Amino acid sequence: MAQVKVQSVKHLLGLKGMSAQEITAILDRAYFWEQYPAKVTHFLQGKFIANMFFENSTRTRFSFEIAEKRLGAQVLNFSAAASSVQKGESIYDTVKTLESMGIDAGVIRLKPNGVLAELAEKINIPLINAGDGHNEHPTQALLDLYTIRKHFGELRGLHVAIIGDIRHSRVARSNLWALQAMGAKVSFCAPPNMHAEELEGHADYITMNEALQADVVMMLRVQLERHDEEMITSALEYREHYGLTVERAGSMKPHAIIMHPAPINRNVEIDDELVEDERSKIFTQIGHGVPIRMAVIERALS
Repeated sequence: MAQVKVQSVKHLLGLKGMSAQEITAILDRAYFWEQYPAKVTHFLQGKFIANMFFENSTRTRFSFEIAEKRLGAQVLNFSAAASSVQKGESIYDTVKTLESMGIDAGVIRLKPNGVLAELAEKINIPLINAGDGHNEHPTQALLDLYTIRKHFGELRGLHVAIIGDIRHSRVARSNLWALQAMGAKVSFCAPPNMHAEELEGHADYITMNEALQADVVMMLRVQLERHDEEMITSALEYREHYGLTVERAGSMKPHAIIMHPAPINRNVEIDDELVEDERSKIFTQIGHGVPIRMAVIERALS
């Protein structure tokens, strides 16, 4: 009898459809790694991981590299600008080349939508999504959930308002799926031309005043590099209507927190004075990226 081939590779392509149980397991394991006393371990000694970034990154790339080195893995950093991609090599051929050389897992960031899912069907090592187009950014959402849970103790019942360029935001999408899976309410707030049509019906759009009454006020970066048409007249106008100003922050609930995935356009989506305000978790989020990514890498290679 012919055997059915079962896909056992532990890719992490996105959070849509991931169960609350599995999300909780990742968050719990991240807590283990955050508390772990040794800065460098040997859990993944002898494993080779390639960071394949076809799009620029600072926080995500360095966070993954620190996570990999803390786990004891050998790290290869791939830069598209200094590779055969500049000679016309396809993304698939590049990834397949590294797989053929014997890497055990790949962390990958891509600008085009849909390519990562196609790669995952053909590549036999675990691939971890470090951001693909405006589709998903799962590890960013996981570190966001980790930050919220650590502050409030739980996620169920909280109201999270995501404010800004929903249309181009992979962060908004991953947070939507993960937060709803964990029992939180998600609302969007955005200019009409920054709404995401495919997300209609999954979360309500609310006014800025309503968004400021959420438990978590999550600002998004205005992603000018992804805009294929003029979407905002000026940074000043955007700030006037959708920026988290000091004045607006004064109407937030006393227990509410401010979040932002960074990089930050200071004094556009959030006033400079609020970036390190006592209610802000922005740099706390960044710090949580390392234990979250340790948990995700361990999951891929366990």
